[in-house]
Amino acid sequence: MRAVSAPRILVVEDDPAIAQAMAHALGGEGYLVRCEAGVFDAQAALDTFRPDLAIVDVRLPPGPDDLALARHLRTVDDLPIIFVTAADAPHERLAGFAAGGDDYLIKPFLMAELLARVGALLRRSGRLRSNLLGLGDLVIDEDARTVVRAGALVALTPTEFDLLLALARHQRKVLSKLQLLSQVWGYEAYDPNLVEVHISALRRKLEAHGPRIVHTVRGTGYVARA
Repeated sequence: MRAVSAPRILVVEDDPAIAQAMAHALGGEGYLVRCEAGVFDAQAALDTFRPDLAIVDVRLPPGPDDLALARHLRTVDDLPIIFVTAADAPHERLAGFAAGGDDYLIKPFLMAELLARVGALLRRSGRLRSNLLGLGDLVIDEDARTVVRAGALVALTPTEFDLLLALARHQRKVLSKLQLLSQVWGYEAYDPNLVEVHISALRRKLEAHGPRIVHTVRGTGYVARA
């Protein structure tokens, strides 16, 4: 069983700059990303990483060709595949689709377009769970009770998770300490310092992966906003 239910993306790209750019963009959307530069490494990653979608460069270094890799990926739980290539000849695109590719992107492409196609393909394949709550680069899985920020798993205590979830469900709305006590601890009147202590711990963990996302509204309470 996976520790994290956020979708996992395998990027198979031999150009380090392009791979890094894709990993950064995908991680910013809350996906877990693994990059490999060649066919053999990509095949080896399947069992350990167990991706939900693969993005594959059409022209990879020597070894089994990318189409053979695509056919192999297809045997792994019918894995969805997006091909990326600098060659837009019709016969190459047709060969990619014949090998099991679901979509094709021609280099250079906008990262926004890549993200849109990844999201669409994950939804079509049923691999993008509807119980994911997003806030900027933060992804909260309510069922699995996991939090991913910028592609990294954030380990929270049960109380910290409930506190973050309460704020994220009302993002951009200020919640008072009494409201948070009621929603998280189940009572309306207790020591407000209890909220402050857990907010401070929650912030430390979240801000290890990015800028502040839980803000103090002086004299009123707290608000979650990206």
